[in-house]
Amino acid sequence: MAEASAVPQRASTIWRTAIVAAALILSGCQSVVPRGRPAPIKRPPVTRPVPVQQPVVEQGIPTDTERHRIALLVPLTGANAGVGQSLANATQLALLDTRNERLRVTTYDTNTGAAAAAQRAIADGNKLILGPLLAADVRAVMPVARGAGVPVISFSNDAGVAGNGAYLMGNLPTQSIGRVVDYAQTQGVTTFAGLVPNGLYGERASTGFLRAVEAGGGKVVSLQVYAQGTLAGAVGKLGQAGPYQALLVADNSAAASGVVALVRRAGGGGAHILGTDQWNLDAALAAKAPLNGAWFASVSDNLYRQYAAKYRARFGTAPFRLSSMGYDAVLLTIRIARDWPIGRPFPEERLRDRDGFAGLDGAFRFGRDGTAERALEVQEIRGGTTVVVSPAPSGF
Repeated sequence: MAEASAVPQRASTIWRTAIVAAALILSGCQSVVPRGRPAPIKRPPVTRPVPVQQPVVEQGIPTDTERHRIALLVPLTGANAGVGQSLANATQLALLDTRNERLRVTTYDTNTGAAAAAQRAIADGNKLILGPLLAADVRAVMPVARGAGVPVISFSNDAGVAGNGAYLMGNLPTQSIGRVVDYAQTQGVTTFAGLVPNGLYGERASTGFLRAVEAGGGKVVSLQVYAQGTLAGAVGKLGQAGPYQALLVADNSAAASGVVALVRRAGGGGAHILGTDQWNLDAALAAKAPLNGAWFASVSDNLYRQYAAKYRARFGTAPFRLSSMGYDAVLLTIRIARDWPIGRPFPEERLRDRDGFAGLDGAFRFGRDGTAERALEVQEIRGGTTVVVSPAPSGF
């Protein structure tokens, strides 16, 4: 029994020895930690996150440090959208033709509000405004433009909105009337009569007509103002004051064509019919047989015909005749931009250069009142076409 009990005691001793040996082995891999203290936990060093630089987001058009910003304000919707789009296309074509990379033209729709369009244009950093088209829109735009010191080159022909930062490229009726009257006087005409519509256009046409005839030593024997539907009555009164050699019809070509038969019946059969620059807006003018032999003054069509062919090839449609002003406005700006540092205000004083500018519509310059003085030619409608009988001067 003693042997039997001695065996288990020896096994217990061996087991205790194994445990101690294992503890010694583990102690070679771990540091000895005093009793009662927790073992330290090794953690990676704490680093603060590097803030991410957020990109700067600009409102509106991105900053352009290599080109001048020019705003084009025209109607792109509404009744005049066709004219406005044609003007916008013309400015694009001018930039392509000149291969100019220093101008950036952005178009804004005035049909949604001309003043709001001007505010957006100025907020976008534009330093010059081309347009608007209508006189009412010019009145709305000018307070905004003047407040920002941004000049406006409008396509209106209403002299009443010119000046104080507004320059008009539109053809003034007084100039075309003065030019055709002067030509008629060189052809021996001394007595004149006139038919003008009522309204502001008619008032200005009347004033220009009277002054031009008087300046040349002629006489206006009769001047009749008519409203819609009263043209026949006005024609009937023309000859009451005596015969006349030439009759000015200050209206569009359709109205003038209808007047001729009435005039012939009223005894004015031998009078030359005179027209205004409005006639040049009619592509079918030469086909109006009643106007055969009539004279009218307007800008030259020589370069315009080449432009119209190029426009049609690019945009697939014919341009509006007024669109040439958009093209010429870009040419004017390119010329001034040669000495205009990028980012600086537009040098408005350059617009009053007395030598003027050249474009599709010939030579022109801005007067002190902000209206454009133009070099005009006189054309005669002859046998289904138009013939230049007095060329436009090449400059001033």
